[in-house]
Amino acid sequence: MLNGISRMAGAVAALVLSLGMIGPSATAVAPGAYDIDSASSLQVVVNKHRPLNPATYVPGQLVRIQGERLRLEAADAYKQLAKAAKTAGVNIIPVSGYRSYSQQASLYDSYVRQYGQATADTLAARPGYSEHQTGLAMDIGNASGVCALQACFANTPAGKWAANNSRTYGFIIRYPAGAEGTTGYTYEPWHLRYVGKVVAQEMKNVATLEDYFQLEAAPDYLP
Repeated sequence: MLNGISRMAGAVAALVLSLGMIGPSATAVAPGAYDIDSASSLQVVVNKHRPLNPATYVPGQLVRIQGERLRLEAADAYKQLAKAAKTAGVNIIPVSGYRSYSQQASLYDSYVRQYGQATADTLAARPGYSEHQTGLAMDIGNASGVCALQACFANTPAGKWAANNSRTYGFIIRYPAGAEGTTGYTYEPWHLRYVGKVVAQEMKNVATLEDYFQLEAAPDYLP
């Protein structure tokens, strides 16, 4: 009887999942399922609570793509993504890929001078806390330059195509709209993060890596 009940419960659960009746938390996984701590991991989680270790980490193999660089795995996936987009009549260009610790420090300092530290912290990561330093992140744009690094990028052909298709190639929109309280960053529809095809597809109904790996929200830097 217990086995019958168990089988029935499993069937109900499967039906509920297939109908999409379980919310994002049901798709989340325990942190131990992937290596989210090592800087070299494809699933490393970098945010305002989780700096890279070491802070000056440099990926072992970087591949150049139209003047920008990505780690080998991410570069291969990005090339496939860009090729597929072009076949669909959408020209996606790389804007900013790998940035070293020193490059990120320079960028962050320029934002602090321009906007003040509080605002800068919502726009750019501090050195040692940036996904770009992992070599797994690429900021993309339209060939025309329209809405470059702006929220309106989401409404451009490149922005729409990336939002609808990037998961197929292992990328996610890392800083989605409405998740500022979790990620600590404003909406960045241009910021693609490579996490691998399996994780990207599993995150279809999950907004952020923090949610997926059941991590604490990271709106502010820890002291």
